[in-house]
Amino acid sequence: MNFETARANMVDNQIRTTDVTSHSVQVAFLAVPREAFVPEKSKAISYIDADVEICPAASGKPARFLMQPSPLAKLLQLAAVTKDDVVLDVGCGTGYVSALFSKLAGSVVALEEDEALAAEATANLADYANVSVVKGSLEAGSAKGAPYDLIFVNGAVEEVPASLFAQLREGGRLVAIKGYGGSARATVFVSERGAVSENVFFNASVKPLPGFAKAREFVF
Repeated sequence: MNFETARANMVDNQIRTTDVTSHSVQVAFLAVPREAFVPEKSKAISYIDADVEICPAASGKPARFLMQPSPLAKLLQLAAVTKDDVVLDVGCGTGYVSALFSKLAGSVVALEEDEALAAEATANLADYANVSVVKGSLEAGSAKGAPYDLIFVNGAVEEVPASLFAQLREGGRLVAIKGYGGSARATVFVSERGAVSENVFFNASVKPLPGFAKAREFVF
């Protein structure tokens, strides 16, 4: 399989056709070999416009996925990343999105709590000098590298915890898919003057990121 051709086709047919006009985002997708971040058995399908499993469900843990290219590209465009940005990539998995951010941002902290995935990300990102992999709770974030200009949540979540908002720089953005299934929405949160505003942009059905469940309230 010619992965370089497949990568170009992904950008032409899956990303540009979904209103992703950002040149820097397109260039990042062309530069990063998606096939290097999926299991061997999935390399042949690494460029289909679908989520690709990177870690199967086991021992009560849900499966993990590499996000479908088209909504991922739209989210990265929405994030409006600059070369001055310090980015926290929450739930980096095998490191693909962190590699994309390495082409767009100044520096990237790739956060992963699954030990095996964190090890894979560390190996996969060894040649990306501006990316550091950190193992720890996704919901807790990574306070050591804070404050961040951008926090990106890699998957759908029910709720964004206050711990992540607390790690944003003044004027910083947090990009996440809030909700599950067809009703989930791409949302940008902005930290300003001690408060967080929320702006909804488009519907996006992507796989959930483990954790991030809303605390259940007691009902009388």
